[in-house]
Amino acid sequence: MKLLDTFVAKVIAVSDYTADDMFYLRNRVLALVGEEGAQQETKQTELIALKDELVDLAVQNGKVGELAEEKECLGAELMNFITPVPSQVNREFWDTYAKSPWQAISDFYDLSKRNDYIKTAAIAKNIAFTTPSQYGDIQITINLSKPEKDPKAIAQAKLVKASSYPKCQLCMENEGYQGRINHPARANHRIIRMKLGDEKWGFQYSPYAYFNEHCIFLDTQHVPMVISKDTFAQLLEIVDMFPGYFAGSNSDLPIVGGSILTHNHYQGGRHVFPMEIAELDREFHFKGFSDVTAGIVNWPMSVIRLRSADKNRLIELAESIRLAWRDYSDDSVDVVAYTGDTPHHTVTPIARKRDGVFELDIVLRDNHTTTEFPDGVYHPHADVQHIKKENIGLIEVMGLAILPPRLKNELTEVEKYLLSQYNEVADYHKDWADAIKADHPDVSEATVSEIVKLAVGQTFVRVLEDAGVYKRDEKGQAAFMRFVDSVGLE
Repeated sequence: MKLLDTFVAKVIAVSDYTADDMFYLRNRVLALVGEEGAQQETKQTELIALKDELVDLAVQNGKVGELAEEKECLGAELMNFITPVPSQVNREFWDTYAKSPWQAISDFYDLSKRNDYIKTAAIAKNIAFTTPSQYGDIQITINLSKPEKDPKAIAQAKLVKASSYPKCQLCMENEGYQGRINHPARANHRIIRMKLGDEKWGFQYSPYAYFNEHCIFLDTQHVPMVISKDTFAQLLEIVDMFPGYFAGSNSDLPIVGGSILTHNHYQGGRHVFPMEIAELDREFHFKGFSDVTAGIVNWPMSVIRLRSADKNRLIELAESIRLAWRDYSDDSVDVVAYTGDTPHHTVTPIARKRDGVFELDIVLRDNHTTTEFPDGVYHPHADVQHIKKENIGLIEVMGLAILPPRLKNELTEVEKYLLSQYNEVADYHKDWADAIKADHPDVSEATVSEIVKLAVGQTFVRVLEDAGVYKRDEKGQAAFMRFVDSVGLE
């Protein structure tokens, strides 16, 4: 099989192109990758693998640079041949949605994988496992999907003229953007247009997904993250529109917020997180909301769960809780609403719809700092930062750890340390490794991997407990109920 001909045949097979377009497609591809070697033999049969071969050929022909970022730009452009234009993608989505919302979502997800916008091969490199805890099984991921920056790319990026277009990676202007050294390739990127209330929003998938059908809902305007009554309404509208999906928002303050606070957006997907299946410690009703079931979730973070078939009632109650929390302080448990005029309190909300009933989890967040905890009182403390030191955002809140790629090799060294083999264990893991060794004096080759995984899970639970405002002891839970009572109990 010839590389160019095979690629063109595959494009025709999975797109709106026909056999009459063969010469056109061949010539457009040649213009991108060069003619030398285009008809070399190939053993590949999958479109994405053929694309990768063409990109390598383009590097050999001097049509594109050898940096990963440069090759990504060309790869996205080649996969754009099988990606319909945005108007067609949207028309087909909503035409199908009118008959079957499930099918419309599935078709768009399949397109996003087929055209290599969702990096399925890279995502498959992630290390994922679950570990038991007192709160149920905890999900752990060591994120290996995003390639590390090449020092050459970092140096070259400094030479690139500064650009404010697109303003950020979540802006609508990314759709079809060619990309550059310091901004990802988006030629094959498509966004579904939708309305949330009176606002225009977009729906897309995450290229480096952390869980099944990981998607993003984004404001079409470049406006900052904000948690308000509209947030609750929009999240509940999303789960009404997208059957089987959850929808949640990072909080809108530093330390307890997500990585992109400059563009209002939500995340969603078809995934069951540990927090979702956690049961209630106690159940109660708020005054004036006897039709809404409420309770505190048995979870290391401080979560109030609301359930009702009437989403408008949930919106009203959630807003009452948010406003009460915004101004609530309790010095006895170091809950501080303001330092001067600087606010410290916000929430991380997560919405679901199950069997016709809406569910809204309201996670209380506090981002104040002290001399003892300069990174944040409710942020992973220093003794667990060897595992996780980044902000605890929406995904971690729900019980899925997104851990840094450095841990892949570092945990192997810890295993060697536990087995008394030659190792290069990092100094910041030593105390932790010694504690594991003390707990497991009979560790062996057969058991060491599971023992380390369990220890990672236990440490991540500690991370969540650090981020929890109200601790799980008697004093903390009594203080939690004082706040609940301040909102107004029946």
